[in-house]
Amino acid sequence: MKAALRTLSLAALVGITAPASAQTGDTGGNMVLVADTVYVTGADRLVAQGRVEALQGDVRIRASKIEYDGGRNKVTVTGPIYIEQGEIVRVLADYAELDTGFQNALLKSARVVLDQQLQMATTQMSRVEGRYNVLHKAKVSSCRVCEDGEAPLWQIRAQRIVHDQEERQIYFDNAQFRVLDVPIFYFPQLRLPDPTLKRASGFLIPEFHQNSKLGFGIKVPYFLTLGPHRDLTLTPYLGKNTKTLEYRYRQAFRNGGIEINGAFSDDSIHPNQPRYFLFADGYFTLPNDYRLSFDVKYASDDAYLLDYDYSDYDRLNSNVTVERTRRDEYTRYAVLHVQSLRASEDNNTIPTIMAVAETERRFFPEALGGEARLNLEFRSHQRQSTLPIDGPDTDPISGPIVDGRDVQRATASLWWRRNWTHSSGLRTGMTGELVFDGIKTSQDTALEGTESQLTPSFAAHMRYPMARVSANGVTQVLEPVAQIGWSGGDPLIATVANDESTRVEFDEGNLLSLSRFPAGDRRERGATAAVGVNWSRFDPEGWQAHFSLGQVYHRTAHPDFTQSSGLSGTRSNLLVAGQLTTQDGLSLMARGLFDWSGGLSKASARLGWSNRKLWLDASVIWLETDVAENRASRLSEWVLDSRYRLHRNWTALADWRYDVASSQSAAAGIGLEYRNECVKIGLSISRNFTTSATVQPSTDIGLTVALLGFSARSADKSYNRTCRN
Repeated sequence: MKAALRTLSLAALVGITAPASAQTGDTGGNMVLVADTVYVTGADRLVAQGRVEALQGDVRIRASKIEYDGGRNKVTVTGPIYIEQGEIVRVLADYAELDTGFQNALLKSARVVLDQQLQMATTQMSRVEGRYNVLHKAKVSSCRVCEDGEAPLWQIRAQRIVHDQEERQIYFDNAQFRVLDVPIFYFPQLRLPDPTLKRASGFLIPEFHQNSKLGFGIKVPYFLTLGPHRDLTLTPYLGKNTKTLEYRYRQAFRNGGIEINGAFSDDSIHPNQPRYFLFADGYFTLPNDYRLSFDVKYASDDAYLLDYDYSDYDRLNSNVTVERTRRDEYTRYAVLHVQSLRASEDNNTIPTIMAVAETERRFFPEALGGEARLNLEFRSHQRQSTLPIDGPDTDPISGPIVDGRDVQRATASLWWRRNWTHSSGLRTGMTGELVFDGIKTSQDTALEGTESQLTPSFAAHMRYPMARVSANGVTQVLEPVAQIGWSGGDPLIATVANDESTRVEFDEGNLLSLSRFPAGDRRERGATAAVGVNWSRFDPEGWQAHFSLGQVYHRTAHPDFTQSSGLSGTRSNLLVAGQLTTQDGLSLMARGLFDWSGGLSKASARLGWSNRKLWLDASVIWLETDVAENRASRLSEWVLDSRYRLHRNWTALADWRYDVASSQSAAAGIGLEYRNECVKIGLSISRNFTTSATVQPSTDIGLTVALLGFSARSADKSYNRTCRN
């Protein structure tokens, strides 16, 4: 039988436990009542009993009996009672009584579950003034509680618990923190946020560290809300050999946001010398589709970031950028700053301040067809030194560099390309470009002055993709590619310093480029040709493979292509690149440059593997000796980062960086993590083997213990334990 029941009674039951945010849900409209029996006795008493179920909006109540006494303005619910509102609130009780205005209520033998993780159990719970839930002689835990009598892993027992639904805070009086029912800590008063509160001021999870340089220490973060759009985290780090204050400030604006991280330290490594770092980044949207972004990094000394394990950067790159991206336009204005932390580099004699202004417009000329682009660019590189010659500082092995040389470059280019697809499937195309470069060099006795160059270029290319589909659905694509080209103009090698194009990368992305130098202070000249072939395989079961070969020919060798770039001489090294991905989460990418004597000048590979138990990221790089690139010896390094799920609740972590050339580790770390539905414990050990004039090896041991359930919700339920039987 179905009947209408006063809506207020259901709304009141919801209000007993629902947080303020949950009460704004759909609780209006009529309520549907389903019961074995519904009847009226007397003039104003309605009774529903026998498998009673009431539904209204997202609220569902199940009970044995609901009774409304109109004369006494009282609602009585007899259990077992089960109240559910969406995914936020679950209430179990044996008995409930509500007063006239439904602002005060009494529940007996009640258990409340908030946000599917935090549960509060008590023999008696009172609802006060429509805002507070008061639990007497209660216990709170987010651990799985089974009916076998075993105590939860952790719990908080208190003489009284007050849950303020408006502030979404939980207050404890005379609280004991227990582990396996053994009292560990006592708190006369304690405040914790309920799980529905995303941000609340208070202490966060402490961390314990043992560092070979800094000694034993503890970090105790304090999170401070500064309104709905700002917050500040202060983390005192007190150790045997350091006193440090870490901080993080975040603020959201209508049109952007900022985040500032940093620390101040007073330690025994550099006594009587303040040490600090600052990392700040943010963005703001501006009128006319412009976007302002900044990323600022600075450290007080070369070793500070490594000593405190804040970062392994060896160069701090900062920038302030205003840019706009549209369908046919890209514009950027930027100021960049570089702070080198390398012992082999002097910040006074390397370009540390750079300015960039560039714009590129795309259009489609009807007379010529195809696509055209107009590019305007200005760059300036400034050194702090004003010495116009090479001073007594240590120069790189590639040769002496003028200490104070500053360079400004202006470039204007007009680029055009048109492609044709023929009936046979052959694709052909032409590319043309005209570039003007003006370069001014100052504070350099040998090269001071202004030089300019005009570079016309033309190329014709072809592609012939061929596809085959087998009976099992596998698709294979074979595509040979070729290009011939020419670039005119006179090189400026003798009159312009190579400040920007010192590192050249040759890969499948620039195989058919007109110039493979990264900047306009160097350009390829004369006749060139390029050939290559691409092969791809697509399997319907989910795995894919790609493979590419390529080579470039020059009529005249360019002297600014280094040996390890693979482009020195009239015939380049053979470019070999491949990629493999499978449906099991495995991905492999590799690229190498092979000379014609069988040697390898440059190679890199990366392996990734992700599945239900394993996450693995491994990479290797190999660079041959090249004096022109400041490498007096071969460089080869392995990097490994991994996580492996040993068990439902146990995860092992490992990271390793190994210098193959010197046959020794650069850094290594291992960790073990235990996690279930209510706690997360992490233990880590790491060792930094780096040795230089400013950095010495160090070992760090870290321990963290996090109680899950108080506004630290994890959506991953795979760690949750289950009860036996």
